[in-house]
Amino acid sequence: MPAIAAAGGAFLLAVLWFDLMFDVQVRSHREPALPDSVLVSIRAYYRRVTTDASPMGALVSVAMLATVAAIVVEIAQGRTAGGPCWLSLAAALTAIGIATGRTFGNARRLAQNTDTSEVQSRLARLIYRDHRICLGSMAIAVGLQIALGLGWPQV
Repeated sequence: MPAIAAAGGAFLLAVLWFDLMFDVQVRSHREPALPDSVLVSIRAYYRRVTTDASPMGALVSVAMLATVAAIVVEIAQGRTAGGPCWLSLAAALTAIGIATGRTFGNARRLAQNTDTSEVQSRLARLIYRDHRICLGSMAIAVGLQIALGLGWPQV
């Protein structure tokens, strides 16, 4: 099961990396409203990935489900160390919870281009922050799953 959880988590890390390639545009701007060129770029990306790419976006949901399910099965089977499994589950659920509970909705709203520049800028910054948290959390989950797959720690 660690291989399935690590593969699913690694896929999600790759998705986050692509998202962050667009999100990072907000980093160098401190004014309340981001420049139009930045907002246009980020909006277009999130329109593609939240709306235009359907049904391919469902693959992300499948990876989330498979990752969590694999970790839960690991815990239930008891063949790997419990502590690292539980920590891995907590890290994965943190990332997935933030992404599904807040980030996806913010990205979809930003993609609709219905808010003022200031609101869109706030959304873009929130998405960037969330994605950095998700990247760190999912990296912890994947790292633990790789370690468990390699036999650490010994049960």
